[in-house]
Amino acid sequence: MFSSKSKTERTAAQAWEYLSAAMAAAGDTAKDTGDKATKLAGKASDQGHKLAGKGYRKSQKLAGKASGKADIAWHRANAAAGALAGRKPARPWGLIIGVGLLGAAVGYAVAQSARAALERQAEQEELELAETAVVVTPTYDN
Repeated sequence: MFSSKSKTERTAAQAWEYLSAAMAAAGDTAKDTGDKATKLAGKASDQGHKLAGKGYRKSQKLAGKASGKADIAWHRANAAAGALAGRKPARPWGLIIGVGLLGAAVGYAVAQSARAALERQAEQEELELAETAVVVTPTYDN
C-alpha cells in the first residue's frame, strides 16, 4: 500500500523517466530530420539539370535548418540531464569578459569627457577673474 520510496525519490525517478524519453525523442528527431534532409536532397537532384542549381541550394538550406534544430534539441536534452544530475551550467565567460571590456571603455570615455569639462570650466573661471581683476598701485605721499 505504501511505497518505501520517499516523495523526493519518486519525483527524481519520474523526472529521470521524462528526461530519458525526451532524450530518446531528441535522438529520434535528429535521425528523422537527417532522413528528411537526405530525402529532400535526393528529390532535388532528381528534378534535372534545369533546376539543379536552385534545388541544390534549397536542399542545403533546409538540411542546415533541420540540422540546427536537431542540435538545439540535443543540447537542451543534455542540459536537462546535467541539471537533473545536479551539475551547474557553465558560465558564459566570453559574454562576461565582453561586458567587462565594454564597461571599461564606457567608463574611460565618461572620465575623459568629465576631465575635459572640468578643464573648460577652470579656463572659463580664470578668464572671468582676469577680466574683473583690479590692479591696485600704492601711492606714496612725500
